[in-house]
Amino acid sequence: CSAKHTHTHTHTHTETKEKNDLRSVCSRCLRRARNLIPIGYKQEVVQLFKIAVPVCTSQLAGYSTYFISTVFCGHLGRTELAGVALANAVRNLHMNIRSNYAYASATNHNTTFGSGNLKRVGVILQRAILISLLTCLLCWTALLNSEYILMAFREDPEVIREMTVYCFSQAIFLVQLQVKYLQNQGIVWPLCITDIFALIISALSNYIFLYVLNLGVAGSAAANVISQYSLATMIFLYIQWKGLHKDTWGGWSKDCLQEWGAYMCLAIPSLVMVCLEWWTYEIGEFLSIVYELATMAYMFPGGFGVAASVRVGTALGSGDTEQAKLSAQMSMACAVSVSLVIAVVFGTTKDIITYIFSSDEHLRKRVSEVMVIYAPLHLIDATAAAAGCTVRALGKQKIGAICNVFGYYGLGLPIGASLMFAAKQGVMGLWTGLFVGVLVQTVIIVVYLIKLNWKKATQEVSACDLVCGQILSFCNFPTDKLQEVPSENTSTSLPYTENEILSDTVDHGAVTTVGEPLSNKDLALRRGMTLGVILIIFTAGVITHVLLTRKD
Repeated sequence: CSAKHTHTHTHTHTETKEKNDLRSVCSRCLRRARNLIPIGYKQEVVQLFKIAVPVCTSQLAGYSTYFISTVFCGHLGRTELAGVALANAVRNLHMNIRSNYAYASATNHNTTFGSGNLKRVGVILQRAILISLLTCLLCWTALLNSEYILMAFREDPEVIREMTVYCFSQAIFLVQLQVKYLQNQGIVWPLCITDIFALIISALSNYIFLYVLNLGVAGSAAANVISQYSLATMIFLYIQWKGLHKDTWGGWSKDCLQEWGAYMCLAIPSLVMVCLEWWTYEIGEFLSIVYELATMAYMFPGGFGVAASVRVGTALGSGDTEQAKLSAQMSMACAVSVSLVIAVVFGTTKDIITYIFSSDEHLRKRVSEVMVIYAPLHLIDATAAAAGCTVRALGKQKIGAICNVFGYYGLGLPIGASLMFAAKQGVMGLWTGLFVGVLVQTVIIVVYLIKLNWKKATQEVSACDLVCGQILSFCNFPTDKLQEVPSENTSTSLPYTENEILSDTVDHGAVTTVGEPLSNKDLALRRGMTLGVILIIFTAGVITHVLLTRKD
């Protein structure tokens, strides 16, 4: 009996020891898991959602403006619908080019705003306005002759004629600069409200011009112009009403003519980075249902990308390395979490969601097949969206551009084209290739951010408001003499709220030009030559258009 009791006691002791060991292992695992979660992540998630939610709403409202025009014109006839769809494709191409100058100004805005050098923000905005105006002249040159360019590709003349009428309404660029100017100060809800009002104006204008006045596609184009200029006017009036320009706008200054080379060193890689991605999806637009769903789905992680750009850029500008890293990490986590929900919804409703767009059984089957590959692609693309905006906030557009070129055009499209034509997998093959390209691109960008020396990046940005640091490094200028910038600031309240913008700590004597400024003579010569070349190109485009029109 004693031996039996001893055996039972030993067995119980062994079980207790095993349970304690298991608890110890679980406890260590939980501690390690907690160590992976950044300190202050809850507050950061709240700040990111405060920016991302109104940005997503604003983007959806802005996209719906063009969607409504397409719907209204679709009821006019098949030719009118095709013309507007073609016009939107051309518009997207030119809009992507113009918007990247806004991205370049955004990179400068948020870091400069974070550093407290607010007068320089106004100078950067002036510079962006002038450069964007010159870019618009080049875009208008292409639009003037787009009819003849498309005829060379044997497009339907009737469709081209409708497209030409609609395209000439797409001349506004100021809204994009206004949006970035406010977003990078953390002001996003007013943009959401103004976009909703612009959407309502677009719907009412389309109804009046198309069904009351019977103006056709020209009426829809006019409605589009009215909504766009109404949006620009509402944003301008809001800035004036709240006095948001007082600390950043010191009036027009010749300083805006300085540093154009440095500005373009950001704008051109940003152009390559963003346009190559969107133009890749434009190539696959012949399955328009998937393209429409992809565009709308991208706006949700895109909102967190904007939040990442604002938060990371402002933190870098203020010299807060840890805050910048936290914002980058949590923005990617939030983007992936939201996109996971969207991917699950798309995956589970792939046979139902197509009813919204078409009742054609063959088309619905093809879309359903593609949604199987698009659902995981969207999840990966969300990570790339947040990571790409972080890269732009760091001023590393060149890295992002290289990743996009390699991912989309080095892998994605070649693999997609091979599967589509050689392997005869059709549209499914194209999207499979895009999936591979996005996956590789995302892995490269994420690994780059993990390996990045964040302290050095903060020093480069904070030392010279990005311009004499990262921008000049693109242009092969030495940056080894950048001063050390402390990064002990642990504030987690960036970006500032609307009421905190007009701070008493603003340095009204802040420097608006970094580095050695050009003399008046050099400015007149260089900017005059730039203007002259662009005017010559524009004039040549107008003359070509007139001659071709007379010939017809």
